[in-house]
Amino acid sequence: MLISIALWWVATREAGLPESVRLHFIDADLYLGWLYPAFVFLVVAGATSAVNLTDGLDGLAAGCSAIVLLAYIGITYLTNGQAELALLCGCLVGACVGFLWFNSFPASIFMGDTGSLGLGGAIAGLAVMSRTEILLILLGGIFVIEALSVVIQVVSFRLFRRRVFLMAPIHHHFELRNWSETKIILRFWIVASVLAAIAFTLYQSSLR
Repeated sequence: MLISIALWWVATREAGLPESVRLHFIDADLYLGWLYPAFVFLVVAGATSAVNLTDGLDGLAAGCSAIVLLAYIGITYLTNGQAELALLCGCLVGACVGFLWFNSFPASIFMGDTGSLGLGGAIAGLAVMSRTEILLILLGGIFVIEALSVVIQVVSFRLFRRRVFLMAPIHHHFELRNWSETKIILRFWIVASVLAAIAFTLYQSSLR
C-alpha cells in the first residue's frame, strides 16, 4: 500500500501526470479523480502478483519480463520527458538478460519472491509513469493469462468442485500434459513477444 501511495505521489505531484487513465484503444482519457490512488494500488498489486505467479519455471518470469521491459524502452523513449525512464528500462532488461544466463533451464540460481515481486513492481511503476496502465493488460498479456488461470481454477473449484486446468498457473497445466519445460518456456516467450509487439504498435499509433 505504501509503495502504491508513493507511486501515486510521484506520478501526480512530482511528474505532474493527470489523475486519469489513458485508453489507447479508443484514443481517449478517463478521469478518475480521488479513485486514482486506488487504481494505482490495483495496478501494483496485480502486476506484482501476476509476475510472481509466472515465476514457476526456469527462465519464464525473467524472459517474459525482459520482453515487456524491452517494449517499455520504446514506449518511454517515444514519450516526451521520459528519457530517464528509458534508461531505467534498459538497465532492467540488462539485469533480466544477465540473470537469465544462469536462470535458463536447468537453472543454477533462482529468482524467488524478491525478484519476481520487484520486477512486477517495476513494470507497474513504468505503466503508471507512462500512462499505459490499461495497455499493460495486452503488453504483459502472458502475466495476465497466468493470473487468470489461477482465478479461473479457484472459482471453478469452489463453485462447481471441478478443475478447468490440470494444475494452475497454466504453465503447470502444460507440464502435466507432458510438454517439456523448454518447450513451454519458448512458446510462452513467443506469445509474450507477439502481445508486446501488438501493444507497442497500438501505443505508437495513438501518438499520431
